[in-house]
Amino acid sequence: MLRIDSHQHFWKFDAVRDSWITDDMAVLQDDFLPMHLQPVLEHFNFDGCVVVQADQSQAENAFQLQNAKDNPFIKGVVGWVDLRAANIKEQLTDLSEYPQMKGFRHILQGEEDRALMLKPDFVNGISKLKDYGFTYDILIFPDQLKYAAELVAKFPDQPFVLDHIAKPEVKSKHIDDWASDIQKLAAHENVYCKVSGLVTEADWKYWKKEDFTPYLDVVFEAFGTNRLMYGSDWPVSLVAAAYGQVVDLAKGYISKLSENEQALFWGGNATKFYNLK
Repeated sequence: MLRIDSHQHFWKFDAVRDSWITDDMAVLQDDFLPMHLQPVLEHFNFDGCVVVQADQSQAENAFQLQNAKDNPFIKGVVGWVDLRAANIKEQLTDLSEYPQMKGFRHILQGEEDRALMLKPDFVNGISKLKDYGFTYDILIFPDQLKYAAELVAKFPDQPFVLDHIAKPEVKSKHIDDWASDIQKLAAHENVYCKVSGLVTEADWKYWKKEDFTPYLDVVFEAFGTNRLMYGSDWPVSLVAAAYGQVVDLAKGYISKLSENEQALFWGGNATKFYNLK
């Protein structure tokens, strides 16, 4: 079974395009490329990774597809496509010619319209993905979980994956509403979940492993071991932790699982979800 980091990013830093990288995240104001990640993955015995879009543009797709073409350890790309476009089918047809393109993501967490994913044109775009075998990554904050549950209910045969367990407020220890909404979303069996991006939601300087246990308990109970996958969220995670710390955090928590369940978490589920080779 492959060991896969199901969620990471590459970019050549551009201060204007990447304005979301604020000065308190100065460590990210740099280039992060395949040559930087490959030795790290090898050190932690990963066979490969899935790179996820960080910019909503066709140029981003071209950049990440080229990265994947040049670096076989990049097993898949989650790109961006304008799901609301009138020519969505044409765009999907073009992108389906690239075997490394596995699915798409829209940065819903940053949208002013918190329920944008339920608008008819967006829903129409989602409805076309399955015809091409594409997955969809759901990037949201906890206030949008209820809309996500409504969206996935419309498409029981479409594979969805929730990024970063929906970014719960680990630092302020808010959990109840998030936990209840996670359970409702996880009730839809076509939805997987990435155990990723946790350290950035905690106190960057003073987090400890125990801070995450209640949140991990919720997702493991809700999704079960067949629908959860490891993701580092490198390099964004570097604001709060080294790559090895993120691995150790997950490793410590899943140590109680069977060997097979652990193998599914470390790559089996990602391989199945994204159809990785």
